[in-house]
Amino acid sequence: MKFMKLGSKPDSFQTDGDNIRYVATELATDIVINTRDVKFYLHKSLQFPLLSKSGRLQKLVATANEENIYETQIQDIPGGPAAFEICAKFCYGMTVTLNAYNVVAARCAAEYLEMYESIEKGNLIYKIDVFLNSSVFRSWKDSIIVLQTTKSLLPWSEELKVVSHCLDSIASKASIDTSKVEWSYTYNRKKLPYENANEPLWNGVRKQQLVPKDWWVEDLCELQLDLYKRVITTIKAKGKVSDDVIGEALNAYALRRLPGFSKGIIQGGDTKKNRSLVDTIVQLLPTEKGSVSCSFLIKLLRTATMLECGEMERWELTRRIGQQLEEATVANLLIRTPSGKTTPYDVDMVQNLVKEFSMQVQNAQIDSPIENEFQEIRISRLVPDASKAMVAKLVDGYLAEIACDPSLLVSKFVSLAEMVSSFSRPSHDGLYRAIDMYLKEHPGISKSERKRICRLMDCRKLSAEACLHAVQNERLPLRVVVQVLFFEQLRATTSAGNNTPELPGSVRALLPAGSHGSSRCTTISTEEDWDAVPTAEDIKALKGELTTLRLGGGAGCCDANYDKSSAEKVAANKMKGLVMSKLFSKLWSSKERNGEISSCDTSESPGSTNAR
Repeated sequence: MKFMKLGSKPDSFQTDGDNIRYVATELATDIVINTRDVKFYLHKSLQFPLLSKSGRLQKLVATANEENIYETQIQDIPGGPAAFEICAKFCYGMTVTLNAYNVVAARCAAEYLEMYESIEKGNLIYKIDVFLNSSVFRSWKDSIIVLQTTKSLLPWSEELKVVSHCLDSIASKASIDTSKVEWSYTYNRKKLPYENANEPLWNGVRKQQLVPKDWWVEDLCELQLDLYKRVITTIKAKGKVSDDVIGEALNAYALRRLPGFSKGIIQGGDTKKNRSLVDTIVQLLPTEKGSVSCSFLIKLLRTATMLECGEMERWELTRRIGQQLEEATVANLLIRTPSGKTTPYDVDMVQNLVKEFSMQVQNAQIDSPIENEFQEIRISRLVPDASKAMVAKLVDGYLAEIACDPSLLVSKFVSLAEMVSSFSRPSHDGLYRAIDMYLKEHPGISKSERKRICRLMDCRKLSAEACLHAVQNERLPLRVVVQVLFFEQLRATTSAGNNTPELPGSVRALLPAGSHGSSRCTTISTEEDWDAVPTAEDIKALKGELTTLRLGGGAGCCDANYDKSSAEKVAANKMKGLVMSKLFSKLWSSKERNGEISSCDTSESPGSTNAR
């Protein structure tokens, strides 16, 4: 820390109790100056040039002499008794030390006392200004300390440009190239090994330490909110610090000033003050997408909701998160609801985020300029598709987490899943896992609700492992199990280069539209049975058929290193088709025997009739 010593005489100020200061000298005091609740017994004689350096004291004493008053009042002096004592000691020529903690108070008090050069050369104001400009404002640490002291000295510190000089000094240092930064600038850090001479040498030379771009971030967390806002605004105005560093600074400040922010639970503190802090951080957020992490934005939104911040701030955060939702993790989205709510997680907030993402992707596609080069257009179209796939996977994972909530309504689960149903993704394994967990946790839901949930899943996009699990899953409707088996067979047959075996029209009616030819079949009494959960016997039968199916698939695979005659290949492929037809015939014949099949359109293909 920089300091400056003034005067050469010993400090002879004495204290009598808490409210009296006097100079220990043989000469009797002839004036009393009241500063707030402290009385200073001083001299106005020429032997002690108190009056020769202060224009205001000259006027006050002259008025007091005319009115024959022994005491005078200066209650409104900035810095109070401590600052006045510094000025008084300077006038007496006593030794006084100025540093970053008291220099602004002394400067404001000197201004109040009119200690100008026009009163006497080498006066206090001049000396302090030299100290500020030559030492304090050149020091990173001292500039921050001085700025902190200015708050209690307003409006004097503002009018004297001390605040603006501090802001410019701090912003300029934060904006310089890191190659020119010395580690001595920052003081909120642990010493590095080389500073303690503990770091080993490399080829006899100590390795040069690189200064990170955000070296100044932690130090500014010491500032109160209003001063912090002005510093960050000044840094941004200079335009030399990247947006991602500004974002890191805001994140660090929130972590320091909002206890519990990292955990998403604000622990104590002044609610109004915390609300103001969040609002300010939102205002200071850089405009560039990706300058702050999606995780940080979600924490801000969670805190803003908890503190009941303004609607505009929450909307802005929702908009920003929607721009980069693909960067979020499932843990980020597990936002706890306030105590007293029926559900532990705020599903509505996540729905709003997904909705905002969808709207922004749609707007980006509409606003994409057609005059760009082909390569740029191709990239601009691929990025949204990749982002949508990532968000769909994110939602699948989130649904799997909240599915364990017994109070989660089917409508909430389905609504969120449907928001990403149009987003293309290669696998539905994550969605299947979420559906299975929900069915496990909510065994009492109706058949129609079970059907509604399972309809979210595309069986064609399940992996072999997921298909194996689904066929053995007693929680799934029989309709879904049949669909899984069909598409597993379709996949195996296609990979072998065969045509897919034709199925009865009634069976094809159970498959999704467009999955296997045309389907105009209508059923009445069978619909409820196919939506029912299969019995243990059904599952056992399906297991056996699946095993046969998978073995058949293996027999028909084409291997470049495996030589097989054409006749053997054809036979294997035919067997694979027969396995699937046999399975569906077995299932369907049991229904026919019970008289459950009502009617079916006769416009089926001939192959379908033959298969029956």
